Amino acid sequence: MKDTSAHITVQFLTETYTTYRPLVFRYIYRKLNGCMETEDLVQDAFLRLLEYRSMLRPETVRSFLYTIVRNLVTDYLRRHYKKQEVMACMCEGLSASVEDMESAVMAKDLSCQEEKRVNLLSPKVKAVYSMSRFEGKTTLEIAEELSIPKRTVEGYLLTGRKVVREYMRQCI
Repeated sequence: MKDTSAHITVQFLTETYTTYRPLVFRYIYRKLNGCMETEDLVQDAFLRLLEYRSMLRPETVRSFLYTIVRNLVTDYLRRHYKKQEVMACMCEGLSASVEDMESAVMAKDLSCQEEKRVNLLSPKVKAVYSMSRFEGKTTLEIAEELSIPKRTVEGYLLTGRKVVREYMRQCI
């Protein structure tokens, strides 16, 4: 008698598969917009249905199957969108770090170019420009330290800035 009930169960499951497989396939295909994993999800649905084989009846198999399919599709979409979100965050972080690195390299390069040009200035203009630009001193502080008039410091500073600015414009 067990062989007969097993045979009926196998026959019932076979009929269920052949009857509902095309419907399940179309349902999943539409929900996932033609996703390549459709066939895998169809197989997963019927495998899950086998787990409930003892509870299956001809009257309940359709609703059981569609509940399983709906849950599989929901889980798949949830994982899919979560993966996209994580990938977007990773790409965003990566592009930001690449931009930061590029900016740092460019800033360092420009700084080196500025230093090269400053070293070619006359000694007095170089001293005034360096004290102002790199040490952050005011014209009055520079004038007192170098014992020269404030207007002379302003003149040297104007000359130095003009020469360096023109050179940096060519670099950029």
